Amino acid sequence: MNKKLKIALLQLLPGDGIEEQAQIGTAACRKAKEMGADIALFPEMWSSGYQIPQDEKILNGMAVSATSDFVQGFGRLAAELQMAIGITFLESHRPKPLNSMILFDENGKNVLHYSKVHTCAFDREKMLSGGEDFYVVDLEIGGDTVKVGCMICFDREFPESARILMLKGAEVILAPNACPMEINRLAALRTRAYENMTAIATCNYPEGQPDCNGHSTVFDGVAWLRDEPGSRDMCILEAPEEEGVFLAEIDLDLLREYRANEVTGDKYRHPDKYGILNS
Repeated sequence: MNKKLKIALLQLLPGDGIEEQAQIGTAACRKAKEMGADIALFPEMWSSGYQIPQDEKILNGMAVSATSDFVQGFGRLAAELQMAIGITFLESHRPKPLNSMILFDENGKNVLHYSKVHTCAFDREKMLSGGEDFYVVDLEIGGDTVKVGCMICFDREFPESARILMLKGAEVILAPNACPMEINRLAALRTRAYENMTAIATCNYPEGQPDCNGHSTVFDGVAWLRDEPGSRDMCILEAPEEEGVFLAEIDLDLLREYRANEVTGDKYRHPDKYGILNS
């Protein structure tokens, strides 16, 4: 049997406060499990509904730690459901909070803790600190191991984000999001998937959330099939604008065969010619 990875994108409207966020998120994760998901992914900064107060005291009061009951509650839920959960949150940190995601595996273990590197410092995220690095981890899914990384929203606009994750071995990139997913941003995601031969799953807020419009996507990273003419559409899911839980199935065997035989990614790079990128 081919190895499949089922990712549920939780394209949800936030509630009123962190307790309601936990309730809405828990119900959505249970629905994702009923749909057969291996991973459930939240939109960006779910703990606050992507609210970033510009008052430092209020902002720090909204931030939660990685060990908080809000975050750890989703770890316990992951273990209960035997389903990985990518929970996003405004993380308490000094000198400024972080925009973070923790991925709990199907046993409830924290296997990936990532903070957004490319914060939107030209806008509301000037109130936040940025993360320091990109990480790839081995995620156990039903007896198989999948190499998973993360980038958050504005990270997508920088080719280096996905490229570093690919160089570290990522097969699947989880990408929480909170902005309008219009043609250019969707094209950027398609390009990141194409040039790195990497699947990218992006979860956005639906229409009704300020400055958001749904259109969560999964690009599976496979641009063509060896025995079939022409190219194929790597977009295996594009959600509508409305709220919902949307499931996509990535064919891992197909992706791995493609990566082994095709020419993008790392195979024909000339890093000795790229010195200017270090500046």
